[in-house]
Amino acid sequence: MFFKRLKASGLGQNSYILGCGEGIAVVIDPRRDVEEYLELAQNNGLSIAYIFETHRQEDFEFGSRALADATGAHIVTGKHELFGQSDIKLENGQELKAGTTRFVALETPGHTPESMAYAAYTKDIGATCWGIFTGDTLFVSDTGRTDLSDPAKTRENAGILYDSIHERIALLGDQTLIFPAHGAGSACGGSISDRDDSTLGIEKETNLVFKTSREAFMDHKVAEKLPRPPYFSQMEKVNLQGGRPRPRSGVRMLQPREFHERMKEGIVIDCRPPDAFAGAYIPLSYNVWLQGLPAFAGWIADENTPIFLVVEEPRHIHEAVTSLARIGLDRVEGVLAGGIEAWRNQGLAFDRLGTTNAQECAERMQKDRISVLDVRDDHEREQKRIPGSLHIYVGDLEEKIPPLPKEDELVVHCSVGHRAGLAASILRRSGFMNVSNLLGGLKAWEALHLPLEKPAKPTDPNNGSKS
Repeated sequence: MFFKRLKASGLGQNSYILGCGEGIAVVIDPRRDVEEYLELAQNNGLSIAYIFETHRQEDFEFGSRALADATGAHIVTGKHELFGQSDIKLENGQELKAGTTRFVALETPGHTPESMAYAAYTKDIGATCWGIFTGDTLFVSDTGRTDLSDPAKTRENAGILYDSIHERIALLGDQTLIFPAHGAGSACGGSISDRDDSTLGIEKETNLVFKTSREAFMDHKVAEKLPRPPYFSQMEKVNLQGGRPRPRSGVRMLQPREFHERMKEGIVIDCRPPDAFAGAYIPLSYNVWLQGLPAFAGWIADENTPIFLVVEEPRHIHEAVTSLARIGLDRVEGVLAGGIEAWRNQGLAFDRLGTTNAQECAERMQKDRISVLDVRDDHEREQKRIPGSLHIYVGDLEEKIPPLPKEDELVVHCSVGHRAGLAASILRRSGFMNVSNLLGGLKAWEALHLPLEKPAKPTDPNNGSKS
């Protein structure tokens, strides 16, 4: 039996290819860059016959249509209209056989109205469920967010999600392997485990959805307050058509002076780590570290934005362009040839950002010399925070610039410094001249046992109280 989980760097997105016997394979929730599925199938003598979509997906662009065109595979979905175009639409409980493996479709609304899960029964274990592809319904140690389809119905959708899991998925047996569409780092869940592997039995012992009452679970989902990146709306539209093929044109390398002229057409995204960016960067650049592109580039650019890239090393170009394409950002107009070193050597202007460490920041706060801005999301801030700090989520920062004098000293922090690098670059673009990134972020702050505000510990979720 051939089985492979493919993880998309920076997105926390999982897709799967499963050999089903008799040389037949299926792919579940493919991303837009389909070459790896084709290579895996070819190298293992497999024919991709079916492509399963668990739901429309909001955080990345599907590769279903491109993969179907390349292989002749049929796209399989549920019957809900939000799936858009597909070849086979399955009702709840309906079966589909691929090779010697049976798949049973389960309607699991809650995360989104159309959400589906697919339970797989392999020939060697007969009527026992081998595993279930749960989409965003059930994650490892978490469940999908319930605010995306309509924030006003977050609580109602949470109840629907709870019922879907208990009435459909929970009945499959504790041995059932869990294969979710996302892992840690995804914007589609608040507390997804770093573990990739789990079973239904493990989830029943560890996952809040099984450890608490329906009412308490609904309370928990209402309190979750996860950010919704603006590009999600575009992904929902294009995924109705199974996604779009990637453009085949190459990326143009621009020498420094040409880059300097062309960058005025759009935005510059510098993909280097925040400490390297702080040392020298092109004025008005955004700093989005390489692995953060899929999660954060969609906050500062849309599908029509011309993008000019600065990378640390040439080998990073492919990853940067692919990461942007996975969220529908195709207009990479050029990459700075030779990087910042070549820019500097041409005598072109560059800026610097301040940096600070946790001890220095704490000492300066005691002397009332600085303001500290926390750019983590609401969920993180509710767990712990630096006393006296301000708060604006990094994704909202351009629309909610803090009402402080532009000459004030401002220290920006997140968990370790990456999101703070983006935030600092946004603030500099907005005219703040005395901005520093707290390198090491809250992790370094905690390591030095510096003061933190923490909420009261929640009571046992089994008693029906909030989690």
